[in-house]
Amino acid sequence: MQATLTKPVWFEGVGLHTGRPVHMGLFPAPANHGIVFVRGDLGAARVPARWDLVEQSPLMTRIVAPEGADVATVEHVMAALAGCGVANARVVLDGPEAPIADGSAAPFVRGILAAGLTAQRDTQRAIRILRPVEVRRGDALARLSPATSLQIDFEIDFADPAIGRQHKVLNMANGAFVRELCDSRTFCRNDDIDAMHSNGLALGGSLENAVVVDGARVLTPGGLRHADEAVRHKMLDALGDLALAGAPILGRYTGIRAGHTLTNRLLRALFADPAAWTWVPCDANIDARLPGSGLSHADLHAVA
Repeated sequence: MQATLTKPVWFEGVGLHTGRPVHMGLFPAPANHGIVFVRGDLGAARVPARWDLVEQSPLMTRIVAPEGADVATVEHVMAALAGCGVANARVVLDGPEAPIADGSAAPFVRGILAAGLTAQRDTQRAIRILRPVEVRRGDALARLSPATSLQIDFEIDFADPAIGRQHKVLNMANGAFVRELCDSRTFCRNDDIDAMHSNGLALGGSLENAVVVDGARVLTPGGLRHADEAVRHKMLDALGDLALAGAPILGRYTGIRAGHTLTNRLLRALFADPAAWTWVPCDANIDARLPGSGLSHADLHAVA
């Protein structure tokens, strides 16, 4: 079944790249509505959360409506909605970027689970992967292949010993996102900060909303939340970017040094090949294998 929020929930913060204050509200929406961003500062301009509206931007996922309204840095909010099983919602913003919060999706997850979910009568559809689809760029790779549930297999390799090579595989069914990934924060190298600022990026970044590493040192107070927090965050980003497909995916996502751009290229390649996927109605067996199934108050405590 589809699900939406039981009641609205609000968030405040700053945009990671703009550095501007931003307010965001998540509101219930009717069945078959999908996830739609609404720019309140632009007269309620609508920006549907769709893979084909992604405009390539460095270090973030940005969606642009045909009429021109845009919303940047949507990946963490999309991951929270998908990971909690929210199929329909209005995401209302008073600016061009979602709040970065603490650099993870945990604050959004806490808000969604505290607000509660309402099941909707309409049957949910899923996208079943029928044969492998793959895109590459240099030594980076993103692939979707057949599986009975959404699985994410991710590998990263950074020169900084504080990150190094990390590899993790998770079956995203039964609340795994909430328990395993949602509190993992975005990360960057200290040497890259000046370059990002000179390009107008990460102007709202700080040690409070990102893990900053310098060689073998973690500069962010309190250190890491997980020894492999970096690869967990890349998996979080991948779930958020895959959620722009518009429905849950039944397939295995493999990412090697992949990022937002490559994941979106993968979705474009998938939907360009009708023989690689099909719609399937979600019966009880499929529902039980979706990322948001089986969540409970215990899962909320895990990220409280």
